[in-house]
Amino acid sequence: MTELADLYQEVILDHNRNPRNRGPMPDADREAIGNNPLCGDRITVRVKVENGSVRDVKFEGQGCAISTASASLMTQAVIGKPISEVRRLFERFRQAMANDPLALEDVSSGQPELKALGGVWEFPIRVKCATLPWHTLDAALRGEAETSTEEE
Repeated sequence: MTELADLYQEVILDHNRNPRNRGPMPDADREAIGNNPLCGDRITVRVKVENGSVRDVKFEGQGCAISTASASLMTQAVIGKPISEVRRLFERFRQAMANDPLALEDVSSGQPELKALGGVWEFPIRVKCATLPWHTLDAALRGEAETSTEEE
């Protein structure tokens, strides 16, 4: 492995072992449950929206290292951002997971650690693990209660 790949792997492992913004949020005003039946990842994302921006976001659930790390990195990337910017970030993240290097640069410009997920596209079965938290956040922001990566 290259030094950069080692660093990215360490970022993923760190966010899996010590996930940021994981836990309950009793005062959430939006919530969605995400499910990836192929690998067993299941996540609940809760959001507090204030004045059109994500004031706070937390997640709970069980998932693989990539899913947990992606959820942790996602929460750090979206807190404090207007919903319109969060939706744009979600779309760019999806494009990055489809091996769009420009989208990955765009996504990681505000949150450099997101670049650690950039190599996931090389493992198509794992892309759903990385995108599940993002799809779940998007569903919560749209007022949908549940999302699944089964059909994607």
